[in-house]
Amino acid sequence: MKKPRLDDIDLRIIDELQRDGRITNVELAGRVGISAPPCLRRVRALEQAGFINGYHARVNPALLGFGVTVFAMVGLHSQAEADLQAFEARVEGWREVRECHMLNGDIDFILKCVAPDLASFQNFLTRELTPAPNVANVRTSLTIRQSKQAAGVPVDMVK
Repeated sequence: MKKPRLDDIDLRIIDELQRDGRITNVELAGRVGISAPPCLRRVRALEQAGFINGYHARVNPALLGFGVTVFAMVGLHSQAEADLQAFEARVEGWREVRECHMLNGDIDFILKCVAPDLASFQNFLTRELTPAPNVANVRTSLTIRQSKQAAGVPVDMVK
């Protein structure tokens, strides 16, 4: 499948929307240097082509009662495609898991998990994650603080 070609205006639209997904179309058009109707057409085309997958609010987990963020490195017994997909499907049902990435090397998956407190995370770990089918081992790292959270990708590096 050939990747659709993006011009400078498309890239500026993506960059602005990554910074502020609530920007009005008129404001967005002004920032990228085109009028509002073609801007809206371009945004819709970027959405339909899959470049823009959605919009969300960045929330403060601690203020919502999620004071613990943990990265769980998961090793599986089997890396057969069906087993990998079965694990990914199981992860979809775990609300504590906010991100799941398959890795190469010694770790099969890394999960970003949130919980109200350590006891809640420990409960998830011992009742859900560790005994899950095909899970061979789990190593966890508790975050101390977050020093960067950048949305999206660095559009200025797109060639």
